[in-house]
Amino acid sequence: MTLYDDFPHVHDTTGAFSHDAAPFLPWHRYFVHLYERTLREDCGYKGVMTYWDWTLDWEHPTAAPVWDPVHGFGGDSSPHSRPSEEVIVGQDRCVIDGPFAGLQVHWFGEHDNPHCLSRGFLDKTNFDSIGYRFSPDAVEQILGRKDYHDFQQDLEDGPHLAIPHGVGGDFFFTVAPYDPVFILHHTQLDRLWWRWQQIRPSNGMAYSGPASHGSEDAASLDDMLPMSNLAESIKVRELMSTESDMLCYRY
Repeated sequence: MTLYDDFPHVHDTTGAFSHDAAPFLPWHRYFVHLYERTLREDCGYKGVMTYWDWTLDWEHPTAAPVWDPVHGFGGDSSPHSRPSEEVIVGQDRCVIDGPFAGLQVHWFGEHDNPHCLSRGFLDKTNFDSIGYRFSPDAVEQILGRKDYHDFQQDLEDGPHLAIPHGVGGDFFFTVAPYDPVFILHHTQLDRLWWRWQQIRPSNGMAYSGPASHGSEDAASLDDMLPMSNLAESIKVRELMSTESDMLCYRY
């Protein structure tokens, strides 16, 4: 096991509570921050955290530069012998080009299940057909939401789910951080939250909705965000501004 395995495992076992609930955005903001910090402190990364603005690729997402095998993260898996109704990992779903071709990963669900990094794009017609969910018009409608919970739900149910649905493989499951494009995807979601926070002063600290997945408790800025063994738990309010001493960034 490596540090690279830790992030998908924590997302699967700890991060699930945040989905379909208020902490979805701050928890993933913290998660991406920790990923970037690990790249810098343990991997010698000197660049900035990159996002994939899929609004530029919504009409033909399979042709997006992010899938380029030389300048991007590689593309789809082998096109032969795919099951048509079942999304799986490993077997013939292995990423076959780019810097992550042949990468072997461990976790699938809560079990150590070694397999290749996998993708299984919807065919071009079907992937293109869901692009409207992350089009510029769709994003502008989401940014127009005045209530935090409405904004969070529309962002999560729309662009957030559409991309992994189209990509398939590991990205489709809770071990999604195995696919490096997951981080670019969630940095884009964070950027859109940041944009929403800038629209009106009251948005900066706006936070509402269920405290966790399936909970009837109301969310609070003093709720704690657990991160298992990656980092200490912190309060939601510490993640509300990207220009805090801890985060220190803007888009």
